[in-house]
Amino acid sequence: SDGSIRLHQMTSECPLMQWNDSTKGQPIIALQWALTRPAVFFVLDASSNIYIWDLLENDLLPVAKQTMPSEKVVSMTLLGEPEKANGLLGIVLAKESGHIDIQYVKKKWALP
Repeated sequence: SDGSIRLHQMTSECPLMQWNDSTKGQPIIALQWALTRPAVFFVLDASSNIYIWDLLENDLLPVAKQTMPSEKVVSMTLLGEPEKANGLLGIVLAKESGHIDIQYVKKKWALP
């Protein structure tokens, strides 16, 4: 609820990494690991901002941020085929109006 993200190992209660105020205090609506690239995850906050984290490139801050200004995004999921090396990765965004938007991610964040 405060925009903090914690990375845990299943065998420990203490986080391996913690990023406080990662969304400037906005609650996190969704967080999902990339299906095709293990070090990348995506975060959707309550202000309809999408943050891309690539832990191999930068483990302190997101490597990209995209604001969806036209309409509030209420949910996010990813689509892709992890068993294929084509690097195709998409973000499915559900908007408040009920519309669905699919955007494809740049290859540098999608390739295995």
